[in-house]
Amino acid sequence: MSRYPHSVRVDADRCDGRRRCLRVCPTEAIRVRAGETLILEDRCIDCGECITACPSDAVVPRTDSFGDLGRFKHTVVIPSPTLYAQFGRAILPDKILRGLRRLGFDEVFDLAITCGDTSLAIENLLEEHKGPRPLIFNGCPAVVRLIQVKYPNLVDHIVPIKLPQCLAAKEIKETRSRELGLRPEEIGTFYVTPCPAAMIDIQQPATEGESHLDGVISIADVYGPLLAALESVDVESYRRGLESICILGMGWAVAGGMHRTLRIDNVLDVSGISEIIKTLDDVERGRLQNVALVVAYSCPQGCVGGALTVENRYISYNKVLRLLETLEREHIEACRDKREVRERYRRRIFHMEHPYVPRPLRSLDRDLGRAISKRKRKEEIYDGLPKVDCGICGAPTCLAFAEDVVMGDARLTDCIFQAPRRIKELTGEISRLLDAIGGGANP
Repeated sequence: MSRYPHSVRVDADRCDGRRRCLRVCPTEAIRVRAGETLILEDRCIDCGECITACPSDAVVPRTDSFGDLGRFKHTVVIPSPTLYAQFGRAILPDKILRGLRRLGFDEVFDLAITCGDTSLAIENLLEEHKGPRPLIFNGCPAVVRLIQVKYPNLVDHIVPIKLPQCLAAKEIKETRSRELGLRPEEIGTFYVTPCPAAMIDIQQPATEGESHLDGVISIADVYGPLLAALESVDVESYRRGLESICILGMGWAVAGGMHRTLRIDNVLDVSGISEIIKTLDDVERGRLQNVALVVAYSCPQGCVGGALTVENRYISYNKVLRLLETLEREHIEACRDKREVRERYRRRIFHMEHPYVPRPLRSLDRDLGRAISKRKRKEEIYDGLPKVDCGICGAPTCLAFAEDVVMGDARLTDCIFQAPRRIKELTGEISRLLDAIGGGANP
């Protein structure tokens, strides 16, 4: 198995070399070498920007299938609240949950409830937190990995609370194991996600802890079968459907949703990779110490803008906002009692067993002396480059290209701006060679 497994791959047959993926990658994880698009596994954070940007659908997410259900004696599907925003306004979560059951799962678990509990746990954390500020929301796995790769000094700022889907999967295995007399490994938990980054939580969690999820299915894959299943699901009263929704958890689907429903003070909401990078730059420079919490989603508008969704993200975003407005107006909050959550928080049920740590990137050389020499050579090469970051060389920036050259992954002549200089050098070499030959023939 690869040291850093990933949820995205490049279909070489579809790739037409437009290199849009190379230009949008926030961690410079993509290269084009000899006409082949490569993903540097130590740098990729599975944010899905390349999936969205590729005009030829050549960047493909790796997903699990429904066929994996047969491996288990009891299966539970755990849908992200984002799934609820993929259908018409009148189709409420309770109908969607019943539709999921008809797809072959033994049980359906409403993750919005656990998301609501986790929101309250984060509220408790903020009340007692004495460490670096601001804390950074860990609900977006792409943001967590962005910090591990590009901002290693900020890993201590990441909220040390378990992700709702991981917490739910662990609790499901524990409770169903006792109730059904099954071993935990005989109970399969499957997460329905809008996000490529969530795909790798099973193979490689962002911390060194164990994942209790057994499969991750994309919303795009489940949408068609679920839509057909919904046609045979009876519709209950609209009011009863509203009463089954956890407003705190529903807010997780959109940027600003958790802040709005929990009403935490002094929170900064941001979405979109480019804006997040600007915000993390400010955090690194110490400019946001007056902010308690940064809630960042790599996808625009939040999880509803995920690369594995189906519905237009603005339509989904507005559906969630209208639903939250209705729940607020009706004073509906179908979540657990705050005192129960606080007690579970006190017992550290929500806390992560292992801290977040930086992801080590490839070094210039294991030997310190050679690494220093290579760094100097890299700087020399970069100084001689045009610094236009055109990407024609196959690297996203001139600085990245200079490093590739030093590491032996590229040639200096791959830069088109070096071609005239190289032609001049070759012309000089040929001229000297001809002079030498001519001089030898006619002394």
